[in-house]
Amino acid sequence: MRKLVFTFVVFTVSISTYAQNDTAILLQDVMVTATRNKQTSLLSPYSVSKLSMQGLQQFQPRTSPEALIGTAGVFVQKTNHGGGSPFVRSLTGNQNLLMIDGIRLNNATYRYGPNQYFNTIDLFSVGSIEVARGTGSVQYGSDAMGGVIQVFTKDIAFSEKAKWAGNITGRVLSNDAEYTGRAELVYSNAKTAFQVGYTVRKFGDLPGGDTTGIQQPSGYNENAFDIKFKWQLNNQWLLTAAHQQLQQNNVPLYHRVALENFAYYQFDPQNRSLSYLRMEGKTRNPLLSKISFTASSQVNKERRNYWRNRNANRFIEDDRVNTVGLTTDIFSVVNPNWTANSGVEYYTDQVTSAKQQIAIANGATINQRGLYPNNASMQNFSLYSLHHLALGKFTVEAGVRYNALQIEVDTAIVKPSSLVFNAALLYQISKTQSVYASYSTGYRAPNIDDMGTLGLVDFRYEVPAYGLKPEKTFNTELGYKIHTKKLQMSMAFYYMHLTNIINRIQLVGQQVAGYNVYIKENNQESLIKGFEYDFQFAFTKKLLISSNGAYSFGQNTTRTEPMRRIPPFNGRTFIQWTRPKIQYSLEYMYATTQNRLAQGDKDDNRIPKGGTPGFGIFHFHVSTKLLGVQLRTGLTNIFNADYRMHGSGINGMGRNLYISAQFRF
Repeated sequence: MRKLVFTFVVFTVSISTYAQNDTAILLQDVMVTATRNKQTSLLSPYSVSKLSMQGLQQFQPRTSPEALIGTAGVFVQKTNHGGGSPFVRSLTGNQNLLMIDGIRLNNATYRYGPNQYFNTIDLFSVGSIEVARGTGSVQYGSDAMGGVIQVFTKDIAFSEKAKWAGNITGRVLSNDAEYTGRAELVYSNAKTAFQVGYTVRKFGDLPGGDTTGIQQPSGYNENAFDIKFKWQLNNQWLLTAAHQQLQQNNVPLYHRVALENFAYYQFDPQNRSLSYLRMEGKTRNPLLSKISFTASSQVNKERRNYWRNRNANRFIEDDRVNTVGLTTDIFSVVNPNWTANSGVEYYTDQVTSAKQQIAIANGATINQRGLYPNNASMQNFSLYSLHHLALGKFTVEAGVRYNALQIEVDTAIVKPSSLVFNAALLYQISKTQSVYASYSTGYRAPNIDDMGTLGLVDFRYEVPAYGLKPEKTFNTELGYKIHTKKLQMSMAFYYMHLTNIINRIQLVGQQVAGYNVYIKENNQESLIKGFEYDFQFAFTKKLLISSNGAYSFGQNTTRTEPMRRIPPFNGRTFIQWTRPKIQYSLEYMYATTQNRLAQGDKDDNRIPKGGTPGFGIFHFHVSTKLLGVQLRTGLTNIFNADYRMHGSGINGMGRNLYISAQFRF
């Protein structure tokens, strides 16, 4: 008899917020930071989605990448169960900028294509997530070609009287599919506050749909720790100190074992740590109205342990990136209608990389060059100025950023630089409606992964390439928004032109260990055009419907073929019914068939021959509160459909029943 497997599904609300168990469903405009200046989403001249803490807590997605599934304009590919790479405007990997609490996560070795980096953020530490689509290079720097995904960790508030609080959260899935535990403790008084949390998780092998069964090996272990301390020094200055770390062990790369004859291929360990100090304050000088200084230190470690069947040797690769960041942002009030954010940012990455070849027969070890040149480094310096003008019913956003880098790889020293700008105009038709148009230039400076890679990546062998130039984008967008008490809707049309695209070129006739050899060059141009929509409508105080969808068309104009990895038309619709003590929701997630394939897609063993089939899956959720405990349960993938997100290396979850509980004290 087949066992019933307990799990959960992702649920997100892009721009609406509501309270658990409220009798009224409230559609409220939310604050977003796409321009580095907080403003309501109705008045932001860009396409921005925000995932609230309420939505994250209520439906509890498994990981940070999976939290983005169903967000308007975002598509998530999973190379493995322990990964998850969001696509924004059909770009992914190092062509999107990932940030946490205003600090860059992208470093010198972030690679193109689906990857695991966003999964190194513990979802239980997250307060909200914002996605700015089609903009971000001027506001936040290199890599924001498709957009910016920014995570804000849980905030803590001061209180007049000293008090303690906390919570314990648990989730259990049958058949050993998942065991999760999280504990948080919070203290606050009038001047100080701190929060500490610890998460431990064990994931079993991922069960697929009706014909797939258990996908082995795919399970892994994870633990995470985070702490945040805030000190109100005086009426003007606030000091924040934070540390977070996450470690994943024995994370298999499923498709390597299933499709490429590997006995095993795993990340063991995969970990990331971030520490930062931030000083924020106000002055009486309007040109120095608000000032923020941030110093950060990050460490990313990755060990890849693999052996291909019948190979005489197994291999261990170790990579470590140490990143130090120093940033300053100044908010200026030029006059009542004109404000600005200006600043300077500096990040430096130091890379250590090593590789061991170990003989199966006798354990003899040979040290080899790592995937990257050992002691390679990258320095990243930026100056920016962003201006915000309120002119009656018009809102104008305009800015410029200069970015200079110095990259040292082997004996080569490369100094790429870019100057980018953006401009956006919003017209407020009424108190509830607005239209906007924007033009943004973006770029991605070549990094050490582009220039210095030597070894096996995906299903190819790469060799170093020096002298690469920054990739660039030119993005035009038109949009409309309406926000009322019953209806929130946004839609956007966009066109993006990409130049100097860094692409892998096969070296004809060369192979290493049976893999074709590739090198990277700036040799292509492409275009992406598409549209997105997102709406929520409250029929009554108890009944809400939400729906979004996105379509994009990507064409490699140099090769006269589709761009690689373009997501199909996809989206999500759900109906929610809220009662005084219980809440129900029925959710439908879908994607159409993607058979517009580049040659690289056709060569990718993760994409079925002829393309990825479309799918539509249903989920049902119930949440309630009983004896002070928040309980959540439901049935996901009700009809046990077999499906795969286009380009993923593993299928999605089959039919499952999940149970989770949270106790607050």
